[in-house]
Amino acid sequence: MAPESETRASGYAWYVLFVLFLVYILNFVDRQVISILAEDIKRDLNLKDEDLGFLYGTAFGVFYSLFGIPLGRLADSWHRVRLMTVGLTLWSTMTALSGLSSTGTHLAAARIGVGVGEATASPSAYSLISDWFPKRLRATALSIYSAGLYVGGGCSLFIGGLIVQGWNRAYPAGGPMGLVGWQAAFLAVGIPGLLLALWIATLREPARGLSEGIATAPHPRPFGAFFDELLTILPPLTLIGAARRGGRALGANLLAAGIITAAVIALVSAGEPVAQWAAVGGGVYAVFSWASALRERDPPTFALIVATPAFLCTVVAYGLNAFLSYAAAFWAAPYAMRVLGVDPATAGLMIGGSGALSGFLGVTVGGVLADRLRRRHPAGRLIVVTAATVLPVPFMAIGFTTGEPWVLYPCLFAAQFFSAWGLGGSAATTQDLVLPRMRGTATATYFIGTTLLGLALGPYLAGRVSTLSGSLSTGMLALLLSVPITFAAGVAAFRLVPAAERTREDRARAAGEPID
Repeated sequence: MAPESETRASGYAWYVLFVLFLVYILNFVDRQVISILAEDIKRDLNLKDEDLGFLYGTAFGVFYSLFGIPLGRLADSWHRVRLMTVGLTLWSTMTALSGLSSTGTHLAAARIGVGVGEATASPSAYSLISDWFPKRLRATALSIYSAGLYVGGGCSLFIGGLIVQGWNRAYPAGGPMGLVGWQAAFLAVGIPGLLLALWIATLREPARGLSEGIATAPHPRPFGAFFDELLTILPPLTLIGAARRGGRALGANLLAAGIITAAVIALVSAGEPVAQWAAVGGGVYAVFSWASALRERDPPTFALIVATPAFLCTVVAYGLNAFLSYAAAFWAAPYAMRVLGVDPATAGLMIGGSGALSGFLGVTVGGVLADRLRRRHPAGRLIVVTAATVLPVPFMAIGFTTGEPWVLYPCLFAAQFFSAWGLGGSAATTQDLVLPRMRGTATATYFIGTTLLGLALGPYLAGRVSTLSGSLSTGMLALLLSVPITFAAGVAAFRLVPAAERTREDRARAAGEPID
């Protein structure tokens, strides 16, 4: 692998990026297809809007973020290509099994499996891309990879809409095996992933760290480290992990568990759904437990991630951006069908096609802008991230209150285009703030923001407000109250990142990292 002083990436690096881009497309096809199927699922399984938000966001997102940390650790210490192959096989299988669900509980269990499998993808991909590409091209490469999010999300709506409408028209009383349209759609998008997993298995594993001239020795016990990580984050194994670290650690862990449990009980007593807040509370407790253990087991990684305000502000800034964008991505199709009377195939084509194009353009343009601004200022990427928090707001407000499809579609296009600006710059910033051996863990931590803050809360809260108010427009508009907090986090990150990156190696050494 060429050192960072060289400015060109190899042809094979671009080939790897293309294959990883395809994986991320499928990642979001499998994740997002439930949006276009939501109205049929709601009817057939007798669900409410808040239940749909839970299935799309929380059931998937909490377990995605929870397992992302130990799997991110495994990506830092084991063969990343093999890890991604196993994960792709798992989430594709669970997507297909979603099509065999007959109750909301069955579908929730399948969504959890999809979340666990997909948690292998981005930690592995981010680390691979960071080793195949020089630092100056990193935001561009990560933005191209991340564009799979929008292409996959758009394709899922188009494909899902065609399948569900065509299947239900051909088999109005149910087709082979009694399957209805939404079940056939899950099967149709899940099975191809098993073939793509075979392709992924052929990729070469690059030398870790050489893109920055920091050679990293192989980990002596990668799966032992993975199991140790499970003891820090997977309840109730967390109690074993805390007890191993002594009575004080166990006491702090139990205290945190008690406080979070009391908060969940209070929410449930106020009429909130048990499943939603038990899942979120479990996720918050798991993250606390993991961070406490990381501080003792790997002080340098803790110092550069959890104890670095610049890193945390970057995560919050993009996590709350995702709070809005995930909600809009999920509820756009149901809004078009329910409120505007658009049929599934048309909604899938217009919203899916528009979303794929706007997201791809937005994340690519945002990545290029972020890299160019970084050459002028150490925190230049954060200018793009912060802009992405406010530019989509007027378009979301107009789109989710209009009564005309021809107004909704361009508003969704513009909102997603600007929202996508922040992804590449924020991701590259988190990678720049850590050492090569920490990249997988940094990526997993970064995705906590986009899942616990964004995916687990945004779609659900919009659905919850919709259930209570009887208006999906009100549900979406209520989320705009988060924008000032998002903007403040972006400004704080802009101010803090230059010093944090400049002192990266010194702070790592001070925490015990052996750097020559």
